[in-house]
Amino acid sequence: MMSGDADVANDPPPMVKSKEARPYDFSNPTKFNREQLRTLESIFDNFARSTSSFLTGYLRTAAHLEVSSSEEIMYRDFNVALANPVILSMVELAPLKGTVIADMSSNIGYAIIDRILGGPGLGISKMRDFSEIEKILLERVMLQILSFLPEPWEGVLSLRPRLEKIETNAQFAQIIAPTDKVALVVLTIKIGSSEGNISFCLPHRVLEPIVDRLYTRFWYGQQEEENKDMYRERLEVELERARIPVSVQVGKSKIMVSDFVNMQVGDIIPLDSYVTSDVNVLVGSMHKFHAKPGTSRGKFAVQITDLIEREELKNG
Repeated sequence: MMSGDADVANDPPPMVKSKEARPYDFSNPTKFNREQLRTLESIFDNFARSTSSFLTGYLRTAAHLEVSSSEEIMYRDFNVALANPVILSMVELAPLKGTVIADMSSNIGYAIIDRILGGPGLGISKMRDFSEIEKILLERVMLQILSFLPEPWEGVLSLRPRLEKIETNAQFAQIIAPTDKVALVVLTIKIGSSEGNISFCLPHRVLEPIVDRLYTRFWYGQQEEENKDMYRERLEVELERARIPVSVQVGKSKIMVSDFVNMQVGDIIPLDSYVTSDVNVLVGSMHKFHAKPGTSRGKFAVQITDLIEREELKNG
């Protein structure tokens, strides 16, 4: 028995698989943490739903957008991946300072133009540069798409997006230093049978004033407050439109059941009030006002003389 116990005590401890350590570059620190990137995903997920509905109606064909990824990269990595021709929308997000880029796949751009001009919404087999007319059409579509940005950002900041210009040559996309960090949010887009991406390149220097607000608890907290305000306003409007019964009680009396059974036309029931007495105005079943009886425009009416306070109602 003792030897068995000794054997158990001498057994080696189970192996614990350790996580692989990742190197950290102190000369190039991280600007966006994982939670901030997730908040950006949530914001652009709401944006994607609104844009999907708009494109479906505008192009009269099925359109679908969804967020596929978000990551922090250096700007040079984003810029190197661009291949001419490109569709780069330079956007200012006032009151933030600086420019962000919305990069739409050329294949999707051709499909949108084809659909606007009456085609089935197909891309082209051979890439070519966009004509001036095609750029104008794309600019109009992007203006509409960017109009859906303020609403999902409302929980963080009230934005006023403005399309500065559209570039189709990647060499004109040098908006910040190559080593600057950016948050890249990629949305997959499908229009008819054409598929591609819309990528939003958000420089850290642009988002820096609000980067501390890019947390899920802050964004959802703001959203909940907005929902409460909307619910309160809607409730007030509905209450103002609600119909409630209002009746006037001239007086009261108590009679015997036998008198009630034998009641005939012309019988008189004495009330507990006088001709000069105030009458009671009831809202629903609640005695709310005192009033004087009279007429107005040929109809019976009452004139409010007193308001029954809440304390009086409780005591009554």
